[in-house]
Amino acid sequence: MTQAVTISPAGAIVAVALAVAVASTLWWMLHPPSSFVQRLAAQAEDQLERLIGSIIVVFSADINSGHMMALAARLARGERSDVHAIYVIEVPFTLPPDAGMPAEERAALDALGAAEAIAMRTGANIRTDIVKAREISQAVLDLAKRERANLIMMGSYLEGKYTGAPLGRDIEQIAADAKCDVLIGVEGKHGTVLTGEAAQASGTADVSKNTSL
Repeated sequence: MTQAVTISPAGAIVAVALAVAVASTLWWMLHPPSSFVQRLAAQAEDQLERLIGSIIVVFSADINSGHMMALAARLARGERSDVHAIYVIEVPFTLPPDAGMPAEERAALDALGAAEAIAMRTGANIRTDIVKAREISQAVLDLAKRERANLIMMGSYLEGKYTGAPLGRDIEQIAADAKCDVLIGVEGKHGTVLTGEAAQASGTADVSKNTSL
């Protein structure tokens, strides 16, 4: 003879509570809360992806960006990023805007050729352009706005030209007015190789704007 099982309301509540507790424990074990370090790493990775969508590297007669080109190429490699290396020739107001400046144009070709060699060694995508403008800073800002750049990278003024002022007016203007992030590399006295023999970064000290990496 089969005996009927009677379930009291209190017993049902206890059973449901136990089932919920077991399910919650299993969920917590399968989905542990992320630690502070994990959240920080994820945030840094998101920031990096945002920064390296489109990179402009600035060269000029005064701005030494060879070591920053090496860094840009490494950042862009394998990250669906493009590097646009530009050499800005500052045209004096005494000359027409499109005036021929053979010496400056040769220097631009040499600098951009070196930039292409650095990119080739790392497998980064690169475009190069020579830009003639009345002001270096305005030319860079206009280009960054037009191309919706994510990051502008450049070095400091060439050693010995502006003693005690490694940034200078143009670099400071770009950093102050750019709508994207700006990364400035000031070379130190002790260098380390960034990309084979193509470029040497001398103890780079980076100054960034609007960057929380």
